[in-house]
Amino acid sequence: MEKFSIRLKQIADVQEFAKIATAMPYSIDLHSGRYIVDGKSIMGIFSLDLAQKIEIVAHTDDASELKSALSKFLAE
Repeated sequence: MEKFSIRLKQIADVQEFAKIATAMPYSIDLHSGRYIVDGKSIMGIFSLDLAQKIEIVAHTDDASELKSALSKFLAE
């Protein structure tokens, strides 16, 4: 399992994130505050507070491909 944080600022960012996440062969959860949603569910992503950083939990031993694909969304 790998964890890192991202920021999604616009509707187009959410759509692009969902497209990238759906292409991955493993589960991806998004954590924001006390909420956890399926990272492949665009409706779930829109239910989060997008003004805050979102923590990604990728259920794999190597999320380098995901991290690379999401590089422009990575939060510090």
